[in-house]
Order: sequence, then C-alpha cells, then structure tokens
Amino acid sequence: MDPRYPIGPWVSPGALDATRRTELIAQIEEAPARLRDAVRGLSDAQLDTPYREGGWTVRQVVHHLPDSHVNAYVRTKLALTEEEPVIRPYDEVAWANLPDGSGAPIEPSLALLDALHARWVLALRAAPESSFKRTYWHPVNGLFTLDELLSNYAWHGRHHVAHITSLYTCPGMS
Repeated sequence: MDPRYPIGPWVSPGALDATRRTELIAQIEEAPARLRDAVRGLSDAQLDTPYREGGWTVRQVVHHLPDSHVNAYVRTKLALTEEEPVIRPYDEVAWANLPDGSGAPIEPSLALLDALHARWVLALRAAPESSFKRTYWHPVNGLFTLDELLSNYAWHGRHHVAHITSLYTCPGMS
C-alpha cells in the first residue's frame, strides 16, 4: 500500500447518476464526524506525528481539511451561480505550514468543518440534477464538473481520515 494514498488515488468518475450522487453527498456529510472519531483521544504528541515519512502531521491534516473544503464549497457556489467561473487555486503546503495549520489546537478546525459541511450539504442537496453538469475552470487542472468536484471531495475526506486511522491502527503506532 502506498501510504500517500491509503484508499487509492482519486479517479474522475465522469457523470454520476442520482443514486451515486446521493451516496457521495452522504460521504461529505459524514466526513466531519469521521474525522472527529479518528482524532478522539489523541495526545498532542500523536497529533504532531507525521502520518508517513515526509508527510504532514495529523494536526496539519486536521487543519488542511477545512482549508481545502472551504475552497471546494466556494467553487461549488461559484459553479452554481456563474457560467464556467475561473477559480483561484491555493498553495495547500504553504497553508499547512502557517502557524494556524501546523501548531494550533484542532477544535476550531473540527468545528469549522462541522459548520462548513452542514452548509455545503444543504447546497448540494438543493441543487437540481442538471446543476451537477455545471463547470468551473481550474487554472492548473483544467475543467471540472460539479459531479467531479463532488466525487473528488467525498474521496478527499475519506483519504485524509484514512491517513490518521492507518497511522493509529498499525501495531506499535498507538
């Protein structure tokens, strides 16, 4: 197993049907609780342990999720309200290395993820099926549909929770 991708790399699914879309929205809805479960009871020393050699610490992973998902939420809203908007990428490594991403208590990020996902899920569930064909343009990665964004960020939450759970479920690592 490649420790960078404990659930495998994300692969674009193309267009989704309504059933799959509902499943992915449910995964986005569950992500904050899964993250809380993964970090429950971890000490500061455990939070400051990289999930793999050369990787972020668990604390950085926790802070990264709301950083990333707030960008995805904004991309969702832009795609729903504008014609093929060009989104602004961000430097996730630089954000993770800022003091609020590398050393701050995790509870504010957990609370932010809770609130953010509640709003995001409301927007996703209210969007008509035709909205998921809407697109935005990522200057580095090209054109994305909302179906692809939905699939990518459902994967993203599971991906990073698996970084944490794979670290602390391996023998000798807890």
